Amino acid sequence: MISLIIPKLPFINKEKTLEYYSKLGFELVADHGDYLITKYQDLEIHFFKFETFDPEKSDFMIYLRIDNDIDGFYQNIQDQKIEIHPNGKLETKPWGMKEFSLIDPSGTLLTFGEKV
Repeated sequence: MISLIIPKLPFINKEKTLEYYSKLGFELVADHGDYLITKYQDLEIHFFKFETFDPEKSDFMIYLRIDNDIDGFYQNIQDQKIEIHPNGKLETKPWGMKEFSLIDPSGTLLTFGEKV
């Protein structure tokens, strides 16, 4: 039986990736050189090295559900000067989610959402 889904995302620069995700609250739990494992509470994101990857051509994306206080999380992102996606400002969507989006240093779209 499937019990957990863990995204595996590319990274171009290890230090930039770890710095970026630590600002989002993820901590490094394993560094295997070309493979990283980060954790946020009970959630994990794994990263694989892809130095020749072009972030401008990335189709990688994940959706991260927020249980409560997406407004506070959004404000924290802004306070840390993390760039919000130009088309991803915090707003309530017709499908009943309040969402915003970021793009990580390797071009992965991160969308955060909370049910309204």
